[in-house]
Amino acid sequence: MNLTTYIRDIQDFPKPGIIFKDITPLLGNPVAVDECLQLLLKNLEGQKIDKVVGAESRGFFFATLLARELGAGFVPVRKPGKLPYDTLSATYALEYGTDTLEVHTDAIKPGERVIIHDDVLATGGTAKALCELVERLGGEIVQCNFLMELSFLHGRDKLAPYEVYAPLVY
Repeated sequence: MNLTTYIRDIQDFPKPGIIFKDITPLLGNPVAVDECLQLLLKNLEGQKIDKVVGAESRGFFFATLLARELGAGFVPVRKPGKLPYDTLSATYALEYGTDTLEVHTDAIKPGERVIIHDDVLATGGTAKALCELVERLGGEIVQCNFLMELSFLHGRDKLAPYEVYAPLVY
């Protein structure tokens, strides 16, 4: 199955000059969703995973599916003020300005083996902030896992020394 046919390019979104990779058509096709899930799982064969961290909001789609299939817990990481319990936060640089992510302080226990999942690896800022939060809670990062990677933005470089996997690379 050619999964790239289910990724729609949206010109000038969210601002001029950006080509947004829209996964909505993929999410609307259960066969394509299952194919993606199987590719992500195949790369994790033989790994013991305790938690799957999903980045708000598109990272939640496959992170919850991965957690279910791996028999692991799901950990949502959200924008500030969205989680109801005590949180840790990490701020990271964007092209223009900064953004912040938060996780519950009890979401990951020391020594737990963690997968980080988001829909797209672009510049790597979000994923690096996720890694920081997991490590501050004592988790061990097994892999940074994405549905797709925009390789021309070199986000993978920011994530060294972590293992990075994405079945679709642009």
